[in-house]
Amino acid sequence: MNPALETPQTANAIARPDIDRLVAGLRHRNRWKMLKELSAGEPRTIAELAKVAGYSYDNASQHLRQLYLAGLIARGRGHVYEIPKQYLSSPGQPVVDYGHCLLRLDAAG
Repeated sequence: MNPALETPQTANAIARPDIDRLVAGLRHRNRWKMLKELSAGEPRTIAELAKVAGYSYDNASQHLRQLYLAGLIARGRGHVYEIPKQYLSSPGQPVVDYGHCLLRLDAAG
């Protein structure tokens, strides 16, 4: 994982996201579209993810905050987000493994 990225989890332990927060974070369909874009393994800006999801910048920012607080994504400098590499079992594939939940995002938008 990029050391410049922050996650709400402890820096030393790779933990599974809390299941209740994970479910709450996945509640909106367009968040799945943003996760699908991030599952390619490359960091994306809020503006790029807003376009993918069909959101305004401010609306996308709020949804990304929810995904971040749920522990599903990490953020870096310059309003850049990505899925931590430990959750990408097959980089470049629209599959994310959060430990107790495997997301297949190929139908997410």
